[in-house]
Amino acid sequence: MNSKPSKSAKKREHLALQSLGEQLIELAPDQLNGIGLDDTLLDAVLAARSMRAHGALRRQKQLIGKIMRHVDPEPITAAINALGENDRVEKDIFRRAEAWRDRLASDEQDALADFTNFIGHGNRVLEDAVRSWSSAPNENARRLARRKIFREIHIELTTKIQKPTLSR
Repeated sequence: MNSKPSKSAKKREHLALQSLGEQLIELAPDQLNGIGLDDTLLDAVLAARSMRAHGALRRQKQLIGKIMRHVDPEPITAAINALGENDRVEKDIFRRAEAWRDRLASDEQDALADFTNFIGHGNRVLEDAVRSWSSAPNENARRLARRKIFREIHIELTTKIQKPTLSR
C-alpha cells in the first residue's frame, strides 16, 4: 500500500502554507517582529509589503509559500490566532466603552454607580467628566465631555479586561 501523499494533498498543503504566509503580509511591523520569523521569511514578507504590481506581488506570495515549506508553521499559526484574539478583545472593549458612555450620558447617577461597581473602584476624572457633561453650557462642551468620558471608560475597561489575559 502506498502511504505517500497524493499530488493533490501536497498541493493543498502548499497552498495552505502560502495562505498562512500571505496573512503575514497584512501584519504591522511590530506584530511581525513579535512572531520571531527567520530572516529569509521576514525579508520576503517585507519585500511583498512594498510591492504594488500585481504580477510581482503574486510571484512574491508564491516565494513566501515556498519558504514556508521549510519553516514550522505551528508557532506562526499560534501567533496569528493570538493577534486575532487581541483584535477581538479590543473591539469588544471599544463596543462596551461606547455602551457605558451612552448610558452615563443618559442617566448619570445610577449609571455612574453601576460603572463604579463594575470596575471595583471610583474614578475621579470620570466623575468630573460626567459632571461637566451634565452642566455643559453648549453642544461643543458636551461633545468634549463625552469624549473625555469615553477615554476614561476605555482606559478602565482595558485595564479590567486585559489584566486576566496578561496573566496566562
